[in-house]
Amino acid sequence: MESNNMNYGEKNDIARSPTLQTVLMVEKFIDENSGEFTKTQVFNNLPKKVMWQTFQVIMEYLEGINKIAYDKEGYVVYV
Repeated sequence: MESNNMNYGEKNDIARSPTLQTVLMVEKFIDENSGEFTKTQVFNNLPKKVMWQTFQVIMEYLEGINKIAYDKEGYVVYV
């Protein structure tokens, strides 16, 4: 039984793990539209659909490596 729970967790993590192509697509979109959209608006305007959980992982990653920041109104800015 434990291995089934482990497999479920691993599949769940994989489902939220973005591909490099997806990360680059989000980064490029933010770069081209810096300061124009909030986080939710970025998600809704991406050229290709992405799962919300995957998008969250990408945004946390980009913020963590100082590629993006949020202004005081909550708009996403490319650094």
